[in-house]
Amino acid sequence: MPYADTIYALSSGKGRAGVSVIRLSGPKVGAAILKLTQKTTLPVPREAQLCWFMEPETGVRLDRGLLLYFPGPKSFTGEDVAEFHIHGGRAVITGFLVALSKLSGLRSAQPGEFTRRAFDNGKMDLTAAEGLADLINAETEAQRRQALRLMDGHLADLYEGWRSEIISAMAYLEADIDFADEEIPSDVTDQVGPMVKALTHKIEQHIGDGFKGERIRDGLQVVILGEPNIGKSTLLNFLSKRDVAIVSDIAGTTRDILEVHLDINGFPVTIADTAGIRDSGDVIEIEGIRRAEERAKSADIKIILVSAAGWPEIPERLRGQIDKNTIILLNKSDQARELQNNGPDETLLNQSFPNITILPISAKYEKGLGEFLEELSAEVEKRMELTDTPNLTRIRHREALSDSVEHLHRFADSPHKEVALLAEDLRMAARSLGSIMGRVDVEEVLGAIFSEFCVGK
Repeated sequence: MPYADTIYALSSGKGRAGVSVIRLSGPKVGAAILKLTQKTTLPVPREAQLCWFMEPETGVRLDRGLLLYFPGPKSFTGEDVAEFHIHGGRAVITGFLVALSKLSGLRSAQPGEFTRRAFDNGKMDLTAAEGLADLINAETEAQRRQALRLMDGHLADLYEGWRSEIISAMAYLEADIDFADEEIPSDVTDQVGPMVKALTHKIEQHIGDGFKGERIRDGLQVVILGEPNIGKSTLLNFLSKRDVAIVSDIAGTTRDILEVHLDINGFPVTIADTAGIRDSGDVIEIEGIRRAEERAKSADIKIILVSAAGWPEIPERLRGQIDKNTIILLNKSDQARELQNNGPDETLLNQSFPNITILPISAKYEKGLGEFLEELSAEVEKRMELTDTPNLTRIRHREALSDSVEHLHRFADSPHKEVALLAEDLRMAARSLGSIMGRVDVEEVLGAIFSEFCVGK
């Protein structure tokens, strides 16, 4: 897909730096190189060359740096590409960009436009482009690893394999339609049926992955719940290793949701401190409590703090929040003599909260917090560990896969309808899978995908 114009942008980060990179892509790259270097021949492809860069109109020197030239189609975008590695001072960068703006046929790139051209020229599929965006934004080890798997085409290979299976099944039906007078087995739908059933099961298993990919990409959501003045803010400060929240003996200090973003064993986690849950007549506090309970509904893990001295009594509003995703912390255990001596009553725990982790701690004196952090880390890893099969990372993928499964079910539920209609069910299922990689017309989603990129990528 040839483009008539040539784009340019600062591809490295903004601000003062030792080295900055300005990238060009398009048909006028060669002409731009010759004008900026005032040479008569282009540099050796894919070989760094040290040279002076000059203002095209006046010949005034802009900077001395490295030039890399990548003739298409063997380049990132599939077009002619050049990279100018210059000093990262603001005046140098500004002068270089102004010089480029004066050249005919060149214009400043839009966000994600280089990657969009790479996609349009067949250098990558949509999942690889999304993986590149995720890699740029990766903040943890798990995010980096997942993004690289997308970029390397692991997810596209999986989906393309499923799409090929559907197309193979379609071939049997199409043959039955196109060559009805030839010797084709009359029970062709019986042959195709098991293939479709097995594939449907594989896709459904993939969809039912517990949203691991999205959690790695966006971060696991953890919420801290409890009554006022129970130690929630102290716990948050411990986890974040800094004074994020105000700690006070005055009940109701936290009125809104306070978030910190953490890296736990390489996984991204967002932990939210919330308003103390209790009956209140304060309008602002009531709104804070409503937000806390609303946030708890969407949390992946709930940490509920209760008083060790009052155990096993738990306020009704907190008791209603306890489920399989809950860790209960018996705080201020240093003040509960019986708990210190004997520990929690295991029989009572098993009767009241089976399969729920319950740990005695003292947030103020940091007792038991090491054991709690180990438990939290284990829960995070269990929900977010990378598997051999690439994870779903976007709602767009999940919706397309669900749509494909719907068409496959329609095929399986109507084995006696016309072969042409059965073939159409499979064709639509294959189309839905193809839309994930960009194998069919997906113009409506391209703008949203590439707008995630920064300028210069």
